[in-house]
Amino acid sequence: METITTLEEALKRIAELEKENAKLKEEVEYYKNRKASGRQKHNAKWMAIYNDFVVCYEGGMTMVEIAKRNNISERSIYRYKAYYDKLREVADNDAGN
Repeated sequence: METITTLEEALKRIAELEKENAKLKEEVEYYKNRKASGRQKHNAKWMAIYNDFVVCYEGGMTMVEIAKRNNISERSIYRYKAYYDKLREVADNDAGN
């Protein structure tokens, strides 16, 4: 970076930085407004399927049956099971204290 020695150079550099700043602000807005991809954990749909999973699992259905019932992958069912186990563990620890 070269040293700015005159007022004209400073004003020119300020103008360049303002343009760069405006461009970066546009880029930030783009990223703020875009839809996030991937699993949306704990949104309404996720919670509805999870709650149905709990009812079915506690009712004795197998993982495969629950997956077919909700039309989701078996891997997703095991994610729900892991979350279920984690919540049960926390509840058990709280009850023990």
